[in-house]
Amino acid sequence: MAHYVGPKCRLCRRENMKLFLKGERCYTESCAFDRRQYAPGQHGQGRAKYSAYGEQLREKQKVKRLYGVLERQFRNYFHKAARQRGVTGENLIVLLESRLDNMVYRMGFAESRSEARQLVRHGHFLVNGKKADIPSALVRPGDVISLREKSRSIAKIKASLETAQQRGIPRWLELNAADFEGKVVALPRRDEITMPMREQLIVELYSK
Repeated sequence: MAHYVGPKCRLCRRENMKLFLKGERCYTESCAFDRRQYAPGQHGQGRAKYSAYGEQLREKQKVKRLYGVLERQFRNYFHKAARQRGVTGENLIVLLESRLDNMVYRMGFAESRSEARQLVRHGHFLVNGKKADIPSALVRPGDVISLREKSRSIAKIKASLETAQQRGIPRWLELNAADFEGKVVALPRRDEITMPMREQLIVELYSK
């Protein structure tokens, strides 16, 4: 599946906020965004003036980059959200949060969503006891995500779990670090997702 493979810190600078795309590095002094808080490129330090359309486009790009999806897949999520009951923008965010790679990241098995995507693609995880290697698979309340037995000695995953336990995991998830498994207790409510996102601008953009 296609995905962005360029410099990740460049994306944070483009969106003028930390997207935490590089995991633990984003919390250190090595974070490029902290050192250069302006857009990349020759004219990056100039004043950005956005029209209404420009603001809508930037918000869409930010959310796409945050969850690591490309345009066609993101648009499909939007159309699915629009068909569901409730507020389209909130449905969109919940769908993105329901991705398997995002849940692996939220539970603390990986330091970033891109790292979680790679782990899932390499077949390190089970969902309800069955192998799951599709990062975009949507999980449901009650699903149990566990690390395969042969993968439990990976030092990187152990370190990520230790860090996650220190920082805490979202209330809609349960983590049993000793058994290398977590449970989806519920899907998150929009007010429980603290990353600043103005999803209504995305709805306005796609509704034109």
